[in-house]
Amino acid sequence: MSLKRIGIIVLCTSFLLFPTIKAQGNLPFADEKTMHFGFSLGLNLMDFEAIPTSIDENVNVTSIIPGFSVGAISDLRLSRYMNLRFTPTLMLNQRNIHYTDESIANLLSIPFYMPVYLKYSSERITNFRPYLIAGGGVWVDWGRDKEKTVLLKPFDALIEAGFGCSIYFPFFRLSPELKFSFGFNNMLTPLDERDAGSLLNPKTIKHTESINKLTTRMISLTFNFE
Repeated sequence: MSLKRIGIIVLCTSFLLFPTIKAQGNLPFADEKTMHFGFSLGLNLMDFEAIPTSIDENVNVTSIIPGFSVGAISDLRLSRYMNLRFTPTLMLNQRNIHYTDESIANLLSIPFYMPVYLKYSSERITNFRPYLIAGGGVWVDWGRDKEKTVLLKPFDALIEAGFGCSIYFPFFRLSPELKFSFGFNNMLTPLDERDAGSLLNPKTIKHTESINKLTTRMISLTFNFE
């Protein structure tokens, strides 16, 4: 067989394979990796479910200030559709609790959150792959201020569920993700667990004794780069 005929066969084969290769979209083998890494940037709205000590107390969170987060991603492929993810994340949040006497307790939180998720993905459609995600984790709050009239406990445990969509670009994968989080712990530190000096402030006593329970609620929008 001459070189000319070989060249024609190779050229024809290339044209036949080109539509198939193009149909796979960007990063065609990205989902086949056993493990990969990335980082995340996000916004979140952190709230409290505040339960007052009596029906006469109107304790609620009326000011929710958007917070920020930055995290690292470690992803382990379990099967074609299932992944296990560990995403340690540092957050910055502020919540304001309002009382019947129109006073306000400003609470700043800087939690370091360590969640583990199971991610279930659908079939990939060209450069898009929707998914569901669920899991939970614990956090340590580095922003506790013992001078505040309401003192939060340093540890919390949360459960989360959400959804997202992976978008494949030529050199990376971007996944916008929306999650809903629910805390288990009562985050209010009782007066008998606080330093004696804080009890000298009447507002501390009023603000703390008006609340029976504070549990974390959060909505987060995260952009994952992998």
